Amino acid sequence: MQRMVREVDLDAGGAPMPPETSAKSPSPVDVAVGVNVRLWRMAKGLSQTQLADRLGVTFQQVQKYELGSNRIPMGRLVKIAAVLGVPIAVLFEGTDATEPSRTLLALVSDARAFRLAVAFAAIKDSASRLMLVNMVEKIASTVPQLQRDRR
Repeated sequence: MQRMVREVDLDAGGAPMPPETSAKSPSPVDVAVGVNVRLWRMAKGLSQTQLADRLGVTFQQVQKYELGSNRIPMGRLVKIAAVLGVPIAVLFEGTDATEPSRTLLALVSDARAFRLAVAFAAIKDSASRLMLVNMVEKIASTVPQLQRDRR
């Protein structure tokens, strides 16, 4: 009886290399960079079309970058950072493997959360800010834990 042997790629030190991700699924790094591009684009008040025009690509390409389904070439990433007026390093926030989804930017990845953060920043009165935080916390506490975990 013949036994099947599976080939395993080894790194230079002889240790097994991690399996490659599927070509169809975006890598966590590509997703994190895309989220950061989206958030900074929104913070600068640019539409996907406006960013695409400045980069010389289609808005569909910008959509794919922001979803992480298309990897952003390094030259284009440098151009994106320049258009958005941010250091390139901020586009890589949240890409370390320890906690990729816990950056401050990830908290406002939803357009409504971003609008709430912008409106909150516009409130100058600290008492009003505190009342708003208390109200939001009160509303959040009424949402069952299971529903909060799904979001």
